[in-house]
Amino acid sequence: MKKIILTQEAPAPVGPYSQAVECGNFLFCSGQIPIDPLTNEVLRGDVQLQTKLVMKNIEGVLKAAGLDFSKVVKATIFLTDMGDFAKVNEVYAPFFPKDPPARSTIAVRELPKGVNVEIEVLAHR
Repeated sequence: MKKIILTQEAPAPVGPYSQAVECGNFLFCSGQIPIDPLTNEVLRGDVQLQTKLVMKNIEGVLKAAGLDFSKVVKATIFLTDMGDFAKVNEVYAPFFPKDPPARSTIAVRELPKGVNVEIEVLAHR
């Protein structure tokens, strides 16, 4: 049985999808982009600031499901410029101080709303 997770601590979906879906002991989180959930404004510019907001949005979704970053087992990062890989890692790494999840990083031509980074995670209870 699936349960839809929806929180105001992350941006409302910009399309026909849920912020996250819980199924069994897994939480499938949709990709988050740097949108401020309070203003619904897209953060542009510095990829590190974008990544920090993305991680904060993910944290809000995890929290709404009663989880935290220690429960994340897989992450996928989408970048419009693979040259940002090290900058994104600087912001991303502190969220996983011990036993980081499996991860893929994929370069894409573009992302929704013209942002530079999108991150999705899969968590397990």
